[in-house]
Amino acid sequence: MKQQPSPRAIAAPRRAIPAIFSHPVLWVAIVLVALTALWWAINAPEGLITEIAIYTLYGAAVNLLVGYTGLVPFGASVFFGCASYAVAISLLRGLPNEAVALVFSVGFSLLLALVIGLIILRRRGLYFSLLTLAFSQTAFEIAFKWTALTGGENGLQNVPRPLLADPAVFHVFALTTVTLGMWLLWRIVHSPFGRTLQALRDNEQRVRSLGYNPFRIKLIAFVLMGGFIGYAGSLLALLLRGAYADNLGWQHAGDALLMTVLGGVHQFLGPLWGAIAFVILEDRLSALTQNWWLIFAPIILVFALTSPEGIVGLVQRLIGRSRWTLTRAGIPARPAAIAPWHEARLALDPAQPILSVKGLHKRFGSLVTATDLNLDVYPFQLHSFIGPNGAGKTTLFNMLTGLLAPNAGNIRFAGQDITRLPVDKRVRLGLGRSFQIISVFRTLTAFENVRIAVQAHSREAGNLWRDAYTLEEVNARTWSLLDAVGLADRAAETCANLAHGEQRLLEIAITLATEAKLLLLDEPLAGLAEADREVVGKLIRGLAETHAVLLIEHDIDRVLALSDRITVLHQGRLIADGKPAEVARNADVISAYLGTAHGAPPQIAAAEREAVAVGPILLTVAGLQAGYGGSRVLDGIDLEVRAGEAVALLGRNGVGKTTLLRTLTGTVRASAGRIVFDDAPIQSAQSYDINRRGISLVPEGRRLFPNLSVIDNLRLAARPGGASLNEVYDLFPKLKLLARSRAESLSGGERQMLAIARALMVPAKLILLDEPFEGLAPAIVQEVMAALVRLRGKVAMVIVEHHAESVLGIVDRAYVLVNGQVAFNGSARALEADQALQARLLGVVQPEEMTAA
Repeated sequence: MKQQPSPRAIAAPRRAIPAIFSHPVLWVAIVLVALTALWWAINAPEGLITEIAIYTLYGAAVNLLVGYTGLVPFGASVFFGCASYAVAISLLRGLPNEAVALVFSVGFSLLLALVIGLIILRRRGLYFSLLTLAFSQTAFEIAFKWTALTGGENGLQNVPRPLLADPAVFHVFALTTVTLGMWLLWRIVHSPFGRTLQALRDNEQRVRSLGYNPFRIKLIAFVLMGGFIGYAGSLLALLLRGAYADNLGWQHAGDALLMTVLGGVHQFLGPLWGAIAFVILEDRLSALTQNWWLIFAPIILVFALTSPEGIVGLVQRLIGRSRWTLTRAGIPARPAAIAPWHEARLALDPAQPILSVKGLHKRFGSLVTATDLNLDVYPFQLHSFIGPNGAGKTTLFNMLTGLLAPNAGNIRFAGQDITRLPVDKRVRLGLGRSFQIISVFRTLTAFENVRIAVQAHSREAGNLWRDAYTLEEVNARTWSLLDAVGLADRAAETCANLAHGEQRLLEIAITLATEAKLLLLDEPLAGLAEADREVVGKLIRGLAETHAVLLIEHDIDRVLALSDRITVLHQGRLIADGKPAEVARNADVISAYLGTAHGAPPQIAAAEREAVAVGPILLTVAGLQAGYGGSRVLDGIDLEVRAGEAVALLGRNGVGKTTLLRTLTGTVRASAGRIVFDDAPIQSAQSYDINRRGISLVPEGRRLFPNLSVIDNLRLAARPGGASLNEVYDLFPKLKLLARSRAESLSGGERQMLAIARALMVPAKLILLDEPFEGLAPAIVQEVMAALVRLRGKVAMVIVEHHAESVLGIVDRAYVLVNGQVAFNGSARALEADQALQARLLGVVQPEEMTAA
């Protein structure tokens, strides 16, 4: 399972820039000092630069929620405006000086943020955003009408500033403390807590399943935001020597958010450049006309359309170095020798069940997915759960881990009733899980994905000060886990750039990091090449020697070989339970799950496998090179597909199969080479144009619209010349029965049928299928296979598949990729008959061994 090092990891390093000169907080200070010098040079008042500094801190605090946590507060101005009143009122009514008033104001802002956060953080998305705006508008109405306290529409004026009376002194004080505030934010986002915020932004469910409490994390972030914004608002009151209700009104509620977006929400310095642009443009344009927004709004629109990453993103694009700069680049240095990953045997009584389920029942409306389930899971056993797609296996896992509440029954874990216990508390008791649909943090590196999981069980997990990358014990365990699943060489790669199989391996490493007593593994082998299945299978078998393992898996041969006990679920009921050999011979299991006698792979009638007549060349790929973030994944790919031809695209994980499909559909840009489809070059075409020319994609993970019904998913894709609903229903009769069901309620097999059917609704000449059999029960695989056989000759197909035996019998030709290059191109029948060649190109033999051979 050895992976090739990332080109990024082995590229020659650029000339190093001393860390101090690349520190973003230093650039905050340099820019603010430079602007001050410029303003003094032209004899302009420095108040405008003070305002820029204040709004930089205001925007950076808002971005702690937007860019780092994934929450969008429309009304963060409630803290900005209320803090300005807190300073003004306290100085006008008895506090001795600005220093005391600032401390009071920040404390008031923290308390206000805590109260508001406890109320609104139970809501998500638009509801959260609107609730923040509602609080800000409520504060505006109070400030505007409570004349005795706030001065009403005239506000509070002539606020004393005894210590900082000189404007120049106050300016220096403001710039210094704002820079310190930005440094403190930079420190926080690199702490264990700050790193967790970014994981929460990417995948809240996964964060919860690692043992974190998302509500508590968001509440702390919200309170921190309130404190920083409160300080910025206090500085503005001291700058203006007054406090006014305008800062609380809806007209100005989004100013800081707008500055942040203008500068770039995924850039730490985005708020600085956004504040400079906003404040200076407002100052200059308002001097020209009262309707300055009529000029300013089009500027904002142009930026939104041409540079979604704002000013910083635009500059990055011009210099060709686009990346998020919310945190510093890189990961901790790889150890010279990575310690082997090892888990000690848990001190559990093998005669006592660690998990007991009694009378568990679950229904969704009229749909019953679990009926009177009774189950005991014992330590030091590999207990597998099998059943056809839609049997309720994942629903059971979701009830065991707390993502779903059962309608009846109880769950006991380690002697404790956990039926109503929250997810994070179950995890902390020792219940860990992986997910059927890959659940990782897509914008973080592979290293950071695993490190976040390891950190969850560290005493430093909530630390707001210490640099997370200095936790040596956490780093060492992270490297060990990455090495155990073969991803140590890919540690610095962003998760979104990993191949599907690599992401599955990463998911396993994250699950292993939870230090669980009972591991619930939901299809951990799905999408893995045979070499990786061998290694992961051994890993799971080894875990069963030291833990309790509950496994859901459709690879029946491997389940029977690895398991100590197998339970079969069908239509929400347990129909068999016992030793693997007993279950394999059970007639009910064979008919309900396997679809055929055990050991026989899914079969298509020999007559249907005969080659069909193919037409002229439809797709030509020549010298294709492509990759991600400067790394080259495809290196000189040559490929042809004829009209009506079925072609298999095979290879181990990470060799470039999915990248090739993404390049063919325009979602990854080719760096070199040609792609010609239907006699027209398409390597520079947009994805929608490529689709309209006749290339349809059935992506990995299906990518359906979960909230839409089956029929709406199909109608959304339908275009003249594509398949009709009746033709699709003839191909997949089950979809007609499920036409009104929402896509999110479908089983894995039903989703795959819908994904293929959706691709046919467009007038496709070529369909690209990425892992169409992944995670499907054998009986469902047969059904999907039969549908693909019926499509042969009618439409060209390229089928990406890990398992050669599953697809070679139904295609005409095959390509095998090794390290981004074509290692085999020829007849599918020839490859099917040559077991030695298959073993060399697709089996457990490593690439360097293959070269030697």
